[in-house]
Amino acid sequence: MTPAPLAAIVLAAGQGTRMKSDLHKVLHPVAGRPMLLHLLASVGELCPTRTVVVAGARREQVEAAVAPLGVGVAVQAKQLGTGHAVAQAEAALAGFEGDVLILYGDVPLVGAQTMRRMVERLHAPDEPATVVLGFRPADPGAYGRVIADADGRIERMIEYKDADAAQRAETLCNSGLMAVRAADLFALLARVGNDNAAGEYYLPDIVMLAAADGRRSAVIETEPGEVAGVNSRAELAAVEADWQRRRRARAMAEGATLLAPETVWFSYDTTIGRDVIVEQNVVFGPGVSVADGAVIHAFSHLEGATVATGASVGPYARLRPGAVLAEGSRVGNFVEMKKATLGRGAKANHLTYLGDAEIGAGANIGAGTITCNYDGFLKYRTMIGEGAFVGSNSALVAPVAIGAGAIVAAGSVITGDVAPDALAVARGRQEARPGWAARFRDAMRARKEAAKNGSGK
Repeated sequence: MTPAPLAAIVLAAGQGTRMKSDLHKVLHPVAGRPMLLHLLASVGELCPTRTVVVAGARREQVEAAVAPLGVGVAVQAKQLGTGHAVAQAEAALAGFEGDVLILYGDVPLVGAQTMRRMVERLHAPDEPATVVLGFRPADPGAYGRVIADADGRIERMIEYKDADAAQRAETLCNSGLMAVRAADLFALLARVGNDNAAGEYYLPDIVMLAAADGRRSAVIETEPGEVAGVNSRAELAAVEADWQRRRRARAMAEGATLLAPETVWFSYDTTIGRDVIVEQNVVFGPGVSVADGAVIHAFSHLEGATVATGASVGPYARLRPGAVLAEGSRVGNFVEMKKATLGRGAKANHLTYLGDAEIGAGANIGAGTITCNYDGFLKYRTMIGEGAFVGSNSALVAPVAIGAGAIVAAGSVITGDVAPDALAVARGRQEARPGWAARFRDAMRARKEAAKNGSGK
């Protein structure tokens, strides 16, 4: 059977006052990506025909975030409940015939597979009017309750504020996420009233309105972590922790070794190969790829970096965007790279900054070396050839090229190109004066003694 077209409505109109932030709540990041974009990425796996985000306060921030994705924004000027919020998307879905997923921008971890299950249940033989995503939290608290039979057919849905003691004892809770046919959704919403404790238009009321028409709805369940919502900084931290826990487990299941998993932090797009070893307290920012057999030593920070097979990073290394380590290369402790490529088998083991540079295969960069790539206005590149040796504490003033096999003497300040296989020495000549230090000490002692005697008179 050909699947029906799909649309998604994502609610993101809440004030988010508990976040105490100038940034819209749904744009706070989890694993380096705004919550809303996490959710839209999952939605995108289902190839929806239309996606609409319903925004209210600070909607210009939401519009800017989703514009590159071609996602439309509808406005809920007054927050009058979830049913009212969904209704604001009706114009954006004019003429659409298919299924509609209703999601929440502050519930970012719902996966594409769960969304598929919701849509599939909507098209089961009993053809429920709506499908509700339920969960059973450890503490049901103030969640709305779902009363259903053993087959998941919903008998009653009720908000916690309006529930009696027996209904509150039910552990199956409403996540708020739903799947509904477009032909049903807005017709049912038009009948929703606000005669309730909060005076709001509740989206779940469409379930009971459909039931009044003789049409049953269904609930499917997922685990609580997938539908965890974020309304405060503490809840944001909890969602981040849960995401990281699952990502670490996946990395290890796929063949990576994490020596202290709880201290490793991944980004949403980190890729880790097999037989990679990640030591303690490593942070992966966005845009990092680590190939098979690489080692990331403790206390390293990587972002926008590519690490090839068998390469070694750290400890205490920082790879910034554009850093590329070729096969078998190494950066050691307190080395920083930015827009720089370290060739196959090349090494920069200690206390080095490599910015806007290309280092050839087998080159050795001595401790304390820096590429002076910025003059206060523009950036310039440094080229270091294969097999070159740069001595410790050297400054390479870009633009400059060090030829293949060349040697730069320790302590040099290189301002001009060095030919292949040449030796470059750019430092003051050492001068020795025999006995000078002893004479200096004698003279200074005498001066100190004279000063002391003079002050005592």
